[in-house]
Amino acid sequence: MKIGLSTSVIQGGRSGVGQYVLALVRALLAAPVRPDLTLFVLENDLPLFAFARDAVRFVKVSEVYRPAARNIAWHQLELPRLVHTLKLDVLHVPSYRRMLWSRPCALVSTIHDLAPFRLPKKYDWKRMLYGRVVVRRLARRQHKIIAVSQATAADLATFFGLPKEQVTVIHNGLDHARFTPENRAQARHTLSQRTGVRQPFFLYVSRLEHPAKNHARLIEAFNWFKLATRSPWQLVLAGADWHGAEAIHALIRRSPFSADIIVPGFVSDADLPLWYRAADVFVYPSLFEGFGLPLLEAMACGCPVLAATEGALGEVAGNAVEPVDPLSIPDMARQLDNLAGDHTLRERLRVVGLAQARRFDWARTASATLGVYEQAAGLGLSAAAFEVPPPLRSTLSRLR
Repeated sequence: MKIGLSTSVIQGGRSGVGQYVLALVRALLAAPVRPDLTLFVLENDLPLFAFARDAVRFVKVSEVYRPAARNIAWHQLELPRLVHTLKLDVLHVPSYRRMLWSRPCALVSTIHDLAPFRLPKKYDWKRMLYGRVVVRRLARRQHKIIAVSQATAADLATFFGLPKEQVTVIHNGLDHARFTPENRAQARHTLSQRTGVRQPFFLYVSRLEHPAKNHARLIEAFNWFKLATRSPWQLVLAGADWHGAEAIHALIRRSPFSADIIVPGFVSDADLPLWYRAADVFVYPSLFEGFGLPLLEAMACGCPVLAATEGALGEVAGNAVEPVDPLSIPDMARQLDNLAGDHTLRERLRVVGLAQARRFDWARTASATLGVYEQAAGLGLSAAAFEVPPPLRSTLSRLR
């Protein structure tokens, strides 16, 4: 079985989808029977796949097609022809915005969340319209869809009306070779030498996106906590700037405790476990997640977690986190104080967090994904479904 995987949505590896794609490729290549895999990769992203250089077939995609609109057009107009030429059996597109209308082979897509339906202000109106209208129709064209959580699968049934047999829930995995509870004191020492962070600290790892990631309420809760306790604890907001980041930076500048709010920017894959091990508490107050991988990564590194538990976050966290109401600044401030002052609670959360993290593994994710590929390949193709409808083709052509 010849499998194709579109990777042009990985955003330099700086997004959750990017981490999913990179980890999935590694796990697929480590499977007992290595699949015949073709990767469609934007030119500047090729170094990210150096680990797969001798194990897969690469199809280089021009950087001209990196911008979102052009990338969508490339998926609809160019990719089907490439797939047909390469005689692929299955094409996996790991993002709902890039799902194909044409069916040059069996189609599989991963849908991580349906944020446009849950968070009205998450994106600009064009992206929201595309997500709410076009994606709904594209989803029905896929032979199989992978949902990364039961919560996302439920949303697919609610908002897209997809039949249960079309959707398979496959949880994201965890790289247990990278995320380990190694010497915390050494991690703190190393981090303090590199960054100057020497006080106990809360850590939030997420792209700086407003309002979806809820940085604003967290910053205000931290202000309340500091004002009430005069604690030396600091807050580290690690992640690359994203939509609305300027609002987050403005809130930090206005904070009376801005000196204790550290923004290191994007944290490399190599340094991420170090931050988790060094942190005293990991906070995850996001308003909506399709899965919540950083929560598991922190647990696996032995960091106690304070998190929202609505939707997929509760599904992933189980009973291994201290819950917080992400819409309540007073509750968030109270829980920051609670975790900062209760060493016994933090130790208990470390133990249960490590056990919860062990339930997730990329090898199992890859094995289940290969099973979905086999199911999709066996569904057969409709010869009448190879062409993009003329109105859509005309619109997409203008975007190239």
